[in-house]
Amino acid sequence: MVDAREYHERTNHSPERLREMSFELDESNRPRPYKVYEDLPRLSPEGEQDPPETPALAAVATDGADPPAAAPAPEAEDGSGDDPDIATLCHYAAGVTKELEIGGREMRFRAAACTGKLYHVDLYAVTGDCGEFSPGVYHFDPDSGEFDVLREGDYRGVLAAASGDHAGVADAPVTVVAASEWWRNAWKYRERTYRHAFWDSGTILANLLAVAHGGGHRTEVVAGFADDPVVELLGLEPDDEAPLALVPVGSGSAVPESAEAPEVGPIDPAERPLSDDPVDYPLVADAWRQSRLDDGDAAQAWREAFAHEVADTSLGERADDAEWVALDPVDAETASARPVGATIERRGSCREYSHESISARKFATVLDRALGGVPADAFAGDLRGLVDCYCLVHAVEGVDPGVYEYHPGADELEWVRETDRETAGHLALGQSVVGDAAVNVYLMADVDAVVEEFGNRGYRLAQLEAGIALGRLYLATYAHLGLGGRGFTFFDTEVAEYLSPHADGQTPMTLFAFGKPA
Repeated sequence: MVDAREYHERTNHSPERLREMSFELDESNRPRPYKVYEDLPRLSPEGEQDPPETPALAAVATDGADPPAAAPAPEAEDGSGDDPDIATLCHYAAGVTKELEIGGREMRFRAAACTGKLYHVDLYAVTGDCGEFSPGVYHFDPDSGEFDVLREGDYRGVLAAASGDHAGVADAPVTVVAASEWWRNAWKYRERTYRHAFWDSGTILANLLAVAHGGGHRTEVVAGFADDPVVELLGLEPDDEAPLALVPVGSGSAVPESAEAPEVGPIDPAERPLSDDPVDYPLVADAWRQSRLDDGDAAQAWREAFAHEVADTSLGERADDAEWVALDPVDAETASARPVGATIERRGSCREYSHESISARKFATVLDRALGGVPADAFAGDLRGLVDCYCLVHAVEGVDPGVYEYHPGADELEWVRETDRETAGHLALGQSVVGDAAVNVYLMADVDAVVEEFGNRGYRLAQLEAGIALGRLYLATYAHLGLGGRGFTFFDTEVAEYLSPHADGQTPMTLFAFGKPA
């Protein structure tokens, strides 16, 4: 049984460990990138998806549950109030948004990026009476855009109780549950899949938050919940698949107190095998189990622990002898107006970068909108997150090349050290393309301190926060014409050493590189 600190150390990448690995991918055993239930009834939503026209830059700049001022007021189909479009939410979070023929093959591209394009994260919707959806528990099938019906009846109370009666969950017409099916990612990444579960669900949830907020709905990420009731509700086997986060969307639709909650009986729907010979990596499920919360009271207590943390991570301590660079992001009136739906459809994974400089204002705007704080149940008051941001700047007009810590809120860069493109590529697992980008953004966390203060669940939240920030960096980048970006992996220890002593024992969670595509 491992705690998060041991898990993190055991899955660190280093040049020595990679050289010692003897591992070849078995393409004949590659898992299908989506699950198939054999005989469940299905709901096929009518009509086309209707994403909001709210600019992506406004939609990703929210650090709280309330939607941005630029978003329209939501209205249900019957004119009664908040009624999220569940099909649109799921499509623009995890669905297939474009199909292209490349090299004679039909390629399908999803709404959000995923490590290795293995797409191991599934979305489940637990709903009341919401538009076309009768009360029930549904699984979103990204392959068809349809929904498998796992249960009929209003089970939202199960999630409310599991979250310790968190107000956002208790009042939402729909709560989306993100879960990872381990083997679909472990086929390539093995034990590191537990990290990828939160990175990859984070990019999906960044889209989900943006579309929900862009549509004028209240929404946030709820990381504090009892896991076992959610496992039972969805009919999961944690050795194979487990829940990661809850995202309630909308408000004003609490389960009536007079309503009798349906019994959560066991379900075991038949699924088509993912591949011929799935391989078990017990460390992944073990790390997840060590982070579980027992019940709603434990979830509430874990969440309340953050209320006693008063550190202001948005500004940090100003060193008297530090060099500071003030940034100047554009205001809402002059920012890119590309809508959130169109931005998601445009999003790609940039494979080649030119060495051309990007403008300082675009650079500042991407950071300002993407990294202002994640709307999560645990963050309140001065605590806006568990991760810090470091930028390796190679080609930004008016900013000297070098390593900087970025301080959100103040929109300032603090000089750390010199850097160069060759070193940047080496740190990113020897991928020279990373050094070709204009900027490399590392999201860093002190894993020891996080686990000491907030337990193994805190590690989950730090990884998820970094994953959502990664997803928002994608959206803020692709909202700008002429910019492209992509997430990469890295040598953990070498990055930490490279940023020391300034990073003070922190280790990288995620890496995003952006700039002008070649």
